[in-house]
Amino acid sequence: MSEVLDQNDIDALLASVAHDPGAGGEGLGDAPAGSDAGPARYDFKRPERVGKDQIRALSAIHEVFARNFGATLSGLLRTITEVRVVGVEQLTYNEYIHTLPNPTCFLVLQAPPLEGQMCMEISPLIVCSILDRLLGGAATNVFIPQRPLTSIEWRLVSRIVERALDHLSEVWHNLIDLRYEIVHTESNPQLVHIVAPSEVVVFITFELKLGGSAGTMGLCVPYNTIESVLSRLTTQAWFYKPRAATDNQLQRLTRNLARSTVRLSAFLGRTTIRLSELRDLRVGDLLDVEKRVGREMIVRIEGRNKFAGLPGQLRGRRAVRITRAAQADEPL
Repeated sequence: MSEVLDQNDIDALLASVAHDPGAGGEGLGDAPAGSDAGPARYDFKRPERVGKDQIRALSAIHEVFARNFGATLSGLLRTITEVRVVGVEQLTYNEYIHTLPNPTCFLVLQAPPLEGQMCMEISPLIVCSILDRLLGGAATNVFIPQRPLTSIEWRLVSRIVERALDHLSEVWHNLIDLRYEIVHTESNPQLVHIVAPSEVVVFITFELKLGGSAGTMGLCVPYNTIESVLSRLTTQAWFYKPRAATDNQLQRLTRNLARSTVRLSAFLGRTTIRLSELRDLRVGDLLDVEKRVGREMIVRIEGRNKFAGLPGQLRGRRAVRITRAAQADEPL
């Protein structure tokens, strides 16, 4: 068995290699001959435990989530809402926590069968705009109060978060059949310790744009939580398959559509008069329209030509009987 070297022997060998002219004239730690860059630095406090291919895969997965969640938000808030992935990086949990404001909208999550917990943070800049829109406002020039959310505001925000978690569960389905759930909520991130401060986490940042307002949403996933599924990302064999709607989902969608209301207008005809004639109009006056008696009326739904019909009366009320479908550019 060879003799074991102690630390002094190792230091002496390293020193002799570093100053040996026969070693190519390069000192230990110097850049190789002909290289423009020096040696790559490695920070042992922030080990790169997730590979670049896995980072790209995580980014692609959450880009699908961003598109789906943006479409859902647009329908829920009845305005165009954009969601996009800003970046995916790995850092320590301590560094992540110290980047968050206080107070903020902070949620602790779990996703069985994955072990451990995750967390999501939504910036007050966009949370207040969403709340204003949900409560009937225009989500413009929204005042951002420096206080924790009230219980009523948390209930409204939870509706948005639950939809986000549904989409997150859906895009992860091809890798693992999991279900995101809210464990509890918090306003001060400093009070939440889901892992040790030095533990590596993957931090996915999203940007949300709602009208003239914009803010960020972040998802923090500890490395230990997703370590068991990271190997599936390196094969590059995964891809997103939207699941077919179940019978219950189709019934719920049909039921919700059946309850929806639309604006319907029937146009008798059009005419042009002078402003002086408009001023002198009195009850009982008659207006000549360009359409002849017996001609079909155009019926519009939400401002678009849809049907043509004839005026009439049904049970003492004015009515329109649909006769055919109208052309999109058919004159009124």
